[in-house]
Amino acid sequence: MSNVAEHIIQRFKELGIRRVFGVPSGSWLYYMEAMRKSDVDFVLVSNEGAAGIMADVTARLSGVPGACYGTVGPGATNLSTGVGEALLDRSPVIALSSEPPEPMIGRTVQMAVDQQALFRPLTKYTTRLAPDRVDQELLKAVNIAVSEMPGPVHLGLPEDLGSKPAPESFRRFRLPVPAPVPAAAPEDLADLERLFSGASKPLLVVGLSAVRAGVAELVRRVAEKHRVPVVLTPMAKGMLAEDHEWYAGVLFHALSDVVSKTYLQADLVVGVGYDPIEFNYEDWMPDATLAHLDSVPADIDRMRWPRVLDAVGNVRASLERLEALKPIASAWDSGALAERRAAMFAAFEPPAGSFGARAALKILREVLPDDGIMACDVGAHTHLIGQMWRTPAPGLQIMTNGWSAMGFGVPAAIAAKLERPKTKVACVTGDGGFLMNVGELAVARREKLAVVFVVLADRKLELIRLKQIKKHFDGYGVDLDEPEVPSSDYIFGVPVITADDQASYRAALEKAFDMDGPVVVEAKIAYGDYDELIQRKHR
Repeated sequence: MSNVAEHIIQRFKELGIRRVFGVPSGSWLYYMEAMRKSDVDFVLVSNEGAAGIMADVTARLSGVPGACYGTVGPGATNLSTGVGEALLDRSPVIALSSEPPEPMIGRTVQMAVDQQALFRPLTKYTTRLAPDRVDQELLKAVNIAVSEMPGPVHLGLPEDLGSKPAPESFRRFRLPVPAPVPAAAPEDLADLERLFSGASKPLLVVGLSAVRAGVAELVRRVAEKHRVPVVLTPMAKGMLAEDHEWYAGVLFHALSDVVSKTYLQADLVVGVGYDPIEFNYEDWMPDATLAHLDSVPADIDRMRWPRVLDAVGNVRASLERLEALKPIASAWDSGALAERRAAMFAAFEPPAGSFGARAALKILREVLPDDGIMACDVGAHTHLIGQMWRTPAPGLQIMTNGWSAMGFGVPAAIAAKLERPKTKVACVTGDGGFLMNVGELAVARREKLAVVFVVLADRKLELIRLKQIKKHFDGYGVDLDEPEVPSSDYIFGVPVITADDQASYRAALEKAFDMDGPVVVEAKIAYGDYDELIQRKHR
């Protein structure tokens, strides 16, 4: 007779879950033993927060919920950082944590906190498993995780649960197919058609929900047919090519003032799967009517913006109604848009002979194949990447912009390589973010993952320094290291290649991508390359 641990791991296999990321505990041994005997792998990480990030990125790239584990107390609190990221970046994740057995609930117990209370605001659903309702709760949790909009769920595992006899199995599990989102109400779609047909300068603003809906090709066709510009949110990069005639830029990242010259002209903003978890509408909306196409109503101050149409329903169906319309009398000047786009990308060209963030990113983009994946951390460099990084398709540039936790880049790249082993994968991180999850390099080495970790080493928290300048404060508390500190040849057994100019950096990247294991490329860039690019106001 199998035990509960073996039963749960078998259910994971049936659901298509191939890995569980985490740090083990005594009560987790039964689950590890079950994985040792199965096709589900346990991936030992250095910190449970990274396990949650890896589970999130796995879900993004596979379409199957990611899974992660932390032990009771500190393991759970560490795990919560990655779980919160899955919540606000909209990824289906199953977060597991050990909890005291039933007789000890409410008692004074070493390490224990109320983990149901801990995870309640960080998940879509949280519960404790029991032997007689493992299948019931697991299937319910997975259904909730994958349903629109997706997010994490938490399952508390009593410490004595894994060894107990498994429940009787009636049938195999299958990954639930989320219920289709119905089309918006006919009257709302009619209003959408009327507003769009009557606008002289409508604008498509494409967000994270549109990525999940898989409507990139439809966005392109609507833009071309009606001759309207498209603005993206950072996590929607790849939904329209940067060299497309109607591409207008990314909201709120570097040179957002250039992007605003387009969107401030709009008399109708069409939010296509726009999720305000990245930026609230109020932070940038022009004085225009808003048509919001998503599965939930627009989250906007309706006293300030009373002209809002909520076409709540299937995003694809709403876009298809726009595509079916006769071409509108668009007043947009494609030539002026092209000039703004060209000026914006010209500003990202590094000065001759310089070696700052612009040069490092430009050269990496040239070396990394078009179908390669780049995971970026949070910091000043993110604002450059959000605008200047050419992203041929969704999923090829991975970032966090809902949770926006520093330390995201390294575990995200590791998860991407595990999920796409034949794809070239790079990580771009500042030295501040790198310090937060540098221990995960041991995971990359142990798993023999050929990931190139590019560390933009300017020895400062550049984004905070820029914010201090904006408030006319002196720089304080942002220096990470002294310039004379020597570099290392290895970090946790991972080789380090140091570069301090464009030529040595390009050579380092080319060498790193040819190696069969993880490599750190320490790019000793000059600080200050961001000052002229991400301090400019968008209005």
